Amino acid sequence: QVDLVVSGGGLVQAGGSLRLSCATDGRTFSDYGMSWFREVPGEEREFVAGISANSSETMYHHSVKGRFTFSKDNAKNTVYLQMNSLKPEDTAVYYCAASRDQWATQISWDYDKWGRGTRVDVSS
Repeated sequence: QVDLVVSGGGLVQAGGSLRLSCATDGRTFSDYGMSWFREVPGEEREFVAGISANSSETMYHHSVKGRFTFSKDNAKNTVYLQMNSLKPEDTAVYYCAASRDQWATQISWDYDKWGRGTRVDVSS
């Protein structure tokens, strides 16, 4: 059983910032790609940002590029999603996920380890 412990959601005004954290065990952190997805009721889970196991590749959904930053803290086995210039359309439940191999993809079924969602609400 692999745990992905997520924290950092909340309510923020448009233009504000939040940072999401996802802590896991050392093997998951070092061997698997990790990503953030988000979900709005009635819509499919959407890829937000991902990073490969060795941090050689980072990718972002076009809607968050330039505003969100995905980073890894090797000492804490924790990944972060720094979200700046938040918009009301960023409102969603955000999920941390670890992939089946070293790469991160934009496809949710490539991930077999998921953390509990954390809600982000951005008011206009």
